[in-house]
Amino acid sequence: MKDTSNTPKSVSRRSILAAGAVLPGAILAADSAFAAAPKSQAHHWDMEADVVCVGSGAAAGAAAVTATSKGAKVIVLEKLPMTGGTTGKSGGVAWIPNNRFLRADGVNDSKQNAMRYMVRFSYPLRFAPDHPNLGVTEAEYKLIEAFYDNGSVAVEHLETSGALGFQPFRMFAVNRDAPDYADHVPENKTPHGRAIQPAANAGGDTGGGSLAAQMEAWLLAKGVPVLTDTKVTRLIKQDNRVIGVEALDGDGKLLSIKAHKGVIFGTGGYAHNKELINRHQTALFGSCARTGATGDFIAIAAEAGAAMGNLGSAWRSQVALEEALENRALARCCDYLPGDSMITVNKYGKRVGNEKRNYNDRTRMHFTYDPTKEEYPNHLLFMIFDHRSLDSFGGSYPFPLDKSEAPAIIEAPTLEALTEALATRLTNIAHATGGVRLDPAFKANMLAEVSNFNRYATAGRDPDFDRGLHDYDRNWHLLFSARREGTSYPANPYPNVTMHPMASKGPFYAIILAAGALDTNSGPLINEKAQVLDHQLRPIPGLYGAGNCIASPSRDAYYGAGCTIGLALTYGYIAAQHSVSDIKA
Repeated sequence: MKDTSNTPKSVSRRSILAAGAVLPGAILAADSAFAAAPKSQAHHWDMEADVVCVGSGAAAGAAAVTATSKGAKVIVLEKLPMTGGTTGKSGGVAWIPNNRFLRADGVNDSKQNAMRYMVRFSYPLRFAPDHPNLGVTEAEYKLIEAFYDNGSVAVEHLETSGALGFQPFRMFAVNRDAPDYADHVPENKTPHGRAIQPAANAGGDTGGGSLAAQMEAWLLAKGVPVLTDTKVTRLIKQDNRVIGVEALDGDGKLLSIKAHKGVIFGTGGYAHNKELINRHQTALFGSCARTGATGDFIAIAAEAGAAMGNLGSAWRSQVALEEALENRALARCCDYLPGDSMITVNKYGKRVGNEKRNYNDRTRMHFTYDPTKEEYPNHLLFMIFDHRSLDSFGGSYPFPLDKSEAPAIIEAPTLEALTEALATRLTNIAHATGGVRLDPAFKANMLAEVSNFNRYATAGRDPDFDRGLHDYDRNWHLLFSARREGTSYPANPYPNVTMHPMASKGPFYAIILAAGALDTNSGPLINEKAQVLDHQLRPIPGLYGAGNCIASPSRDAYYGAGCTIGLALTYGYIAAQHSVSDIKA
């Protein structure tokens, strides 16, 4: 996060407690379901506010700004030493249907059409266009409907409050509207223009760090305490209502913090909690989420009686396996696979999908199950490419600028030799992969796939997986396969910009890919008011959730660039609006 002399600093928990004048402690009677004090004793509160926001990324930030702008007293609690969460590492893009930029351009992103796209993407097995709820339950429909109804309202409120500005997302240097991740399905009537990003701040930054920092600066300017190194450990309840939290500060001191109107969790998923990963995920080798994404809210909410949604869901992305084995907390995931003379194959040497699909959908290829062989044949995939792609697109991750600095790259003079090198590498890491080995048919099948791909590239048509057929593939390829300055290779002259025939001579390269995630999106169930639900699907009064810590309203679907942040901003806004407006709801 950028630090300038004009930027207010986050307030440490020590300075708040030492100041005394800010949010003074109070002795209040509290019948807490989890407090150590007996019923007959008064409960000591170290601090109090109307709304306590847990986390400091898009969801919690939007909640804190909204509640503050409505006149509520707010405290923000962040367990890490720095603010911003995984939002701070992101591109900062937010996917917002019917946003003001679309409306200004005369684009009618109607509710009916947008709902059909989102429900069809989130519930492909139940989508029924003629059904009143499009084939899903009323509760499921309302979750997505609330996103449509409040998304544009939320970002416009953040703008009018002065906390954030937005602009259309034009894919950075490509300068084009970003196609949705399922731009080609017939239900998507507005496949471009729903992605927006924070307007440039004084430093010219428009990314996720800017989004989080601008909201934090606004909060600090309003006198809102933003406490880092403060980890919420449990909720305090009275008469079944959440009335506050207990939190540990950086010195291990237990704090009791009163919330008169609501506690809003906008924390991360559990991408860095190996116990939960082993329990709920088929495979998740690494993540580019901040290390604080350990799923704390799952246990905290469960203790308060919350019902859980699907705990196996995630915002998925592939990872370079050997990098993840070194350190599962990754700087980057393999969000887009660069290169045009490049394919991916499984342990049998077969292509299994379109290499240019979005990270979330592409990663789901790893979970195909073969009930005859009782295996996941795509558990690992192998990215095969030639020197042309490495040289032309070097620096487009996971391609390095200098291959000597990328030990995850496997090199060989021929494709046949590359097969042997891959087999050796797999033997070396078998302890971490469940013993994945190349099938004896790998070499022959892989050579056949390369031959087929070369014919497809020459013709400009991939009849197997439609690579490069739709706007999505072509536009995002331009961004994430930007040609390296100084490359000796000419631009792709073939009719499909995403495909170029692989060279007839080496060297050739491979990277082992595995399933990872930006973060999980699993946790307690919420309703359309962002209220956390109990096991009877009734709201737990005073408890709200938004962002990656709850069961995502979109389920496994990633509607377009910025879907994660769009949902987080929207449901953070909804949570704040509801908590401030109705203390007894």
